Amino acid sequence: MAYSEFLADRVRQRLASANVTEEKKMMGGLIFMVNDKMCVGIDKDKASGLDRLMVRVGKASHDQLVFNKGSREMDFTGRVMRGFLFIDPDGFDADEDLDFWIKKALEFNKASI
Repeated sequence: MAYSEFLADRVRQRLASANVTEEKKMMGGLIFMVNDKMCVGIDKDKASGLDRLMVRVGKASHDQLVFNKGSREMDFTGRVMRGFLFIDPDGFDADEDLDFWIKKALEFNKASI
């Protein structure tokens, strides 16, 4: 398995009241679709072997959020994907930190309806 079931359950709990339309196994991980749009994903970083979170925050929020603890630009394809961020474990291990990132992803998801 290319992602942590424990982390998947933590994300599911936080998305329980959101309109999760599908969980898709993609890109070696698990993507949570909310309102039929990619919202949050989880996988393991191949370089470090650690869990990581992917959040879709939109281009407008990208530049300010990339400097938060554990956050870095998403460069899954070798090119920066503006609007998406990778969050390393030090940015989501604490419940309040994971809550923060889920909230940011849901805010963008709702705004892009």
